[in-house]
Amino acid sequence: MSGWWVHELFQAGAYVELISWIFWVIFSITMHELAHGWAAIWQGDNTPRAMGHMTANPWVHMGPMSLLMFALVGIAWGMMPVDPSRFRWKRRGRIVVSGAGPAMNIALALVSLTLLAIWLQYGPHNADPLFDNVQVFLLTGGWINLALAAFNLLPVPPLDGASVLAGFSFRFYNLMQNPQTAMIGMFILMAIFFSGVGGLFFSAADWVAVEYVQALLQVLP
Repeated sequence: MSGWWVHELFQAGAYVELISWIFWVIFSITMHELAHGWAAIWQGDNTPRAMGHMTANPWVHMGPMSLLMFALVGIAWGMMPVDPSRFRWKRRGRIVVSGAGPAMNIALALVSLTLLAIWLQYGPHNADPLFDNVQVFLLTGGWINLALAAFNLLPVPPLDGASVLAGFSFRFYNLMQNPQTAMIGMFILMAIFFSGVGGLFFSAADWVAVEYVQALLQVLP
């Protein structure tokens, strides 16, 4: 199947890159959604637990359409049901719950990239290909999570950034209540994907990840 991302990576012999991409996308989205759920429960909303979404099962968070899209084009998404009307803090609760997902991705990126710096500094350099494989795996986890955090913080519905902004701005909150806003947001997201702008998130995230690791290597003994 020419052009299929899995086929292209497989044909190129990039098996570690393929496995790393599959693992980190699914794991990161699952943790992203669970972070929303944990924050919502902390805010007094039991909807995530009542709907059976407080689980590590990716199928529950991503669903068949998202997993199908991931298999076809390597891109996926997730969902965590919450009820903002139950939040302990009405406005700030929306900010906390919506921001918890990207915060989780940033935390995963920092852990992955910090481990990468430690591995590069103290790992078994002569244990080829183990050394290189671990390096690819941890770097992939770092930049994927940075890209997910940055993308989700865009103030475009239904992304988390829009909900965060709605928590700060009554005007934007009222705008979010209009069904047409969600439709416009979906068109914007489609334009980002199909115009190639989405690739900028990956490139920028990769650059930040590498710079962070290099900075850590300068201070590690």
